[in-house]
Amino acid sequence: MRKYDFDTVIDRSGSGDLMHEALQPRWGRIDLLPLWVADMDFPVCPDIVEAMRHRLDHPIFGYTVEPVDYFPCIHDWLQSHHGWEIRREWLSFIPGIVKGIGMVVNIFVKPDEKVIVMPPVYHPFFLTSRANGREVVWNPLLRRADGYYDIDFDNLEQVCDDKCRMLILCNPHNPGGVCWDKETLARLAHFCCQRHLLVVSDEIHCDLALFGHKYLPFASVSDEAAQCSITFQAPSKTFNIAGIVASHAIVPNPDIRKRFFSWLKANELNEAHIFAHIATIAAFRKGEEWRRQMLDYVEGNVRFVEDYCRENMPKIRPLRPQASFLVWLNCRDLQLTHAGLLDFFIDKAHLALNDGEMFGPGGEGFMRLNVGEPRVIVKQGMDQLAQAYRQLGF
Repeated sequence: MRKYDFDTVIDRSGSGDLMHEALQPRWGRIDLLPLWVADMDFPVCPDIVEAMRHRLDHPIFGYTVEPVDYFPCIHDWLQSHHGWEIRREWLSFIPGIVKGIGMVVNIFVKPDEKVIVMPPVYHPFFLTSRANGREVVWNPLLRRADGYYDIDFDNLEQVCDDKCRMLILCNPHNPGGVCWDKETLARLAHFCCQRHLLVVSDEIHCDLALFGHKYLPFASVSDEAAQCSITFQAPSKTFNIAGIVASHAIVPNPDIRKRFFSWLKANELNEAHIFAHIATIAAFRKGEEWRRQMLDYVEGNVRFVEDYCRENMPKIRPLRPQASFLVWLNCRDLQLTHAGLLDFFIDKAHLALNDGEMFGPGGEGFMRLNVGEPRVIVKQGMDQLAQAYRQLGF
């Protein structure tokens, strides 16, 4: 069995990567350790690189067709990993999940209608909806005593009026890292079916379940879920190929599918660029061992952060993610204002993280930490944070 290297620090300078290149425009400085945007500092699975390199050996890059193995590789992966049997007609390429959300908002939600979002949650859910002129309705998640989240169905009943047309679900949840259980997903599906709400389920973190937890595709939990939903997935987070843009939509309901896929086809947005199919096939056919080793390494990083905070910064409490390489840090015991928390992380610890308020109501007092890094980088971040923590007098 091949042993993959996740310890070597890769110099990304000159590669145009967002994680580093955006420090100056977003924070106004470059002296921060970037542990924010959700891609990893691990080299991509060599089989994916080799598949792309093999295509580069051909000197012509003309229009491309969908390879024969594109649908079968996704079908087989979902069936073997998640027990979900999909059909060929359900699947379409899309040019990115956030772009897909914007498309669905414009196709299915009229300008005077509303989109339900459940914060704290991935911020493009509400930013994209608002930027497209739709009203966002908040249904904040309930934070339990153990730090994890539940959907507030009582409040959902109250806020869902006859102008609500769409609900955006994050499954698994970002930033809370929750793998929603079958009962919760089925209950949500029943609610949405009864009220004719379209569910858009962002499942980009679906192959990153950790510590024995299991992800369930929303559309697989019941016939109601299948009939009221559009599912967005991609290999990009799992295999660290976000820049390739290799997303797809899965739509079991024929009426929803015809409306969405016809619009995609009319605008040629269902046609992938030359490397999207190649990377997807290589990831799902040859990337499993890399994925397993990567997840083991990420679990080690999560444990490292947990131990480090408990021993050195007990007022910062990381929530162990059930999926993903993103750790939700509860910093409320520091009793800092939002400005004070930003000063603590940025000016004192010299770290660039995503602040919790970015994710909407309920995110106040939290920070999101990316641990998809060589452990020496995670340790450096924790050391810088601990030094700032001591300066606060704790």
